[in-house]
Amino acid sequence: MDYHAPDTIDDAVDLLTHTTQRPRVLAGGTDLLVQMRSGRVEPGLIVDVKHIAELREIKQDANGFQIGAAVTGAEMGEHQALRRAWPGVVEATNLIGSTQVQGRATPGGNLCNASPAADSVPAMIAASAVCIVAHKGGRKEIPVKDFVVAPGRNCLGPGELLVAFRLPPRPPRSLDAYLRLIPRTEMDIAVVGAGVSLTLGPDGLCTAANVGIGAVAPTPLLVPDAGAALIGTKVDDAALANAAAAARAACKPIDDKRGTVDYRIHVAGVLVQRAARIALNRIRNA
Repeated sequence: MDYHAPDTIDDAVDLLTHTTQRPRVLAGGTDLLVQMRSGRVEPGLIVDVKHIAELREIKQDANGFQIGAAVTGAEMGEHQALRRAWPGVVEATNLIGSTQVQGRATPGGNLCNASPAADSVPAMIAASAVCIVAHKGGRKEIPVKDFVVAPGRNCLGPGELLVAFRLPPRPPRSLDAYLRLIPRTEMDIAVVGAGVSLTLGPDGLCTAANVGIGAVAPTPLLVPDAGAALIGTKVDDAALANAAAAARAACKPIDDKRGTVDYRIHVAGVLVQRAARIALNRIRNA
């Protein structure tokens, strides 16, 4: 096995493009190293991207926030402006693993690992986050909602590297929230996860809403009908019930040791309502 730690995106892309060695990207390693130790993957080439400056930065400008794919969950949690603008995205990322894991785990790795139950992904979907992907011909953007294509499989092709996420600028009276249900009190895989992002107009009516759910289908989902159920309302009980019904209708879960199909479908609706109420209260109290 070969190991390289490039310090530029171009060098990393070159390594990933010109190899036949089953390459894997190392960001935090909290998934990759476990998979290697268990024998699930046997890379011939590891490309460590932690030395690439752009992948390790959080930047804010007129286009919103750009979060490097190798930024850690702990660093996101310590970034005050990001926490104020996107509390749901930060709290979802900060649910990944323990305090020690937070010092290594990255949102880029969480997304690329392509687990249907990844915590950060439904929150990113609700935030309308976009992935910036580098390749030999330049760069392209892919909405987070389209990035995971199957359990354990993402849309990246040979020689492509996830560089960063872009979160859009926040309009006034706009915030988000993320909730999950797990069997234990912490450090467990989500039975269901739900992220909701809301924008209210001056009259208190909802003008924009996105709902993302996880662990209830082969991939994390954007539920447009759930968001549409909230728009034009005061996010009252009737609107929340409609959003919950839309979320349940979108679910296609499996039975496993963490939850049955019926249980997951029910919980998805409950978490969407609760996350929406939290986002609503955050806007009102901001």
